[in-house]
Amino acid sequence: MKANAVVIHTDEAPKAIGPYSQGIALGDWVFVSGQIPLDPATGELVRGDFADQATRVLANVDAIVRAAGSERRKVAKVTVYLTDVGRFAEFNEIYAAFFGDHRPARAVVGVAALPRGAQVEIEALAER
Repeated sequence: MKANAVVIHTDEAPKAIGPYSQGIALGDWVFVSGQIPLDPATGELVRGDFADQATRVLANVDAIVRAAGSERRKVAKVTVYLTDVGRFAEFNEIYAAFFGDHRPARAVVGVAALPRGAQVEIEALAER
C-alpha cells in the first residue's frame, strides 16, 4: 500500500474480527470495511430484531467515517448485504432515516449467510 494510506481505528466501532482494518483512508477517500451489528463495547452481536441490527451497523459505519475525518453526507457508495431480501423495504426505511436527504449510490445483495449469524452487513466509500 502507498505511504499515504492511513489505517482508521475508533473505539466507537467494533474491533476487526479478522486480518483487516475498520477502514483505510487513502488520499481523499475513506474505505470502510464491511460492518456487521457488533456492539463496540462488548464485541458481541447485537441481539434483537432486524431493525436493531441494521441501526447498529449504520452507527458502526458512521463512527468509522467520522474517525477518518469525514461525515455521513460525504458517503458516496454503500454496499449492503442482507440474508433476507424480504426485509428490503424495512431496511430502506431505516437507511432513509439514517441518511436523511443524502442519497449515496447503493447496491443491495442477497446472501445466504453472514459472519456470526448477522442479518445485515454494510461497507462504504466516503470522501474525506
